[in-house]
Amino acid sequence: MEDYNSVLNWSKDEAFCSANGWEKNRNPDELYNWWTKCVHTKIDNFIRMGIELDNQIIGYVDLASIKDNSAEIGIAIGENAMWGKGIGFNSVLCMIEYGIKKLGINTFHAETHESNIRSRRMLEKVGFEEVSKIGSEEYLGKNDQLIQYKFKLQMNLIDSQ
Repeated sequence: MEDYNSVLNWSKDEAFCSANGWEKNRNPDELYNWWTKCVHTKIDNFIRMGIELDNQIIGYVDLASIKDNSAEIGIAIGENAMWGKGIGFNSVLCMIEYGIKKLGINTFHAETHESNIRSRRMLEKVGFEEVSKIGSEEYLGKNDQLIQYKFKLQMNLIDSQ
C-alpha cells in the first residue's frame, strides 16, 4: 500500500494513461480502493508483480488468464521517463522465468498496439512472434490495430535452465 502515491502520480500522467487505457486524473478515493484490491485480493489465474528501481515502484508486470501451461503477459511502466531503457524487457524476462519455474508455463501470449513500436520491439527481442492482427482499440487518442504475439518455450531451452 506504500506504493499508492506512485500509482496516484501515474494516474495524473497523460502519456501513461493514454498508453495504458487508464482514465486520467481518476478520483483518488476510487483509485485507492482499486489499488487496495490489487494489493490484497488474490485471483486464481492472475499474478501482478511490481517493478522496482531504487526501492521505488515504477510499474508492474502481469500474468493473466493462467491456464493449461499458458498465460498472457502484460507490462506497464508508470514512470514514462523510464520508457525505452530496457526495464520492460528485463521485467518481462523475469516474469517469464517465474512463470516457467513456479507455474510450469511454456506458452506466453501478449498483445500490443501496432503503433506502439517500443512494445513491439521489446516483445520481438524477448522472442515473441506475431501470430495475428485481430481487433482494434484506442491508443494515444487514436483507433489502433491490435497485434497478438506468442512465445512458446522450446524443450531444449527448458533443459538448459
